Amino acid sequence: MEYMSQEGYDKLVAELKELENVELPRVREAIAEARDKGDLSENFEYHAAKREQARLLGRIRFKQRVLEFARVIDTKRLGADAVGLLTKVEMTNLVNNQRMTYTIASPHEANLREAKISIKSPVAQALLGKHVGDIVEVQVPAGVQKLRIESITL
Repeated sequence: MEYMSQEGYDKLVAELKELENVELPRVREAIAEARDKGDLSENFEYHAAKREQARLLGRIRFKQRVLEFARVIDTKRLGADAVGLLTKVEMTNLVNNQRMTYTIASPHEANLREAKISIKSPVAQALLGKHVGDIVEVQVPAGVQKLRIESITL
């Protein structure tokens, strides 16, 4: 089961509709055009379109599976007293005194440009269940980071 925000769920539904209603018909049309060109054994465009179709069908099945097991979290029922899914955490790296803010999100919503980290990431795993003022040590590829939680909001 995958827990996610309503925004993430809606985005996934929109991506699936785009794949099914726009991308897949476009690829099927490309296959039909390539098939009309003759000999399929040496038809590069046909084989490329078939590979693209297989890739698209795989992505569609994956998104359908995610949506099948997705559960939208009611943010009104969440508390901001401890770090959890969909909470925004402001913390200070005690090694270099740098402040950073991240939202803990489902793996399907994670996006560093939007400051959303996956709940399955080492940093999020170390922060889960912690409170304001707690100091956590996280093993990351660059070494061990010491983080102090400054604030937790929804």
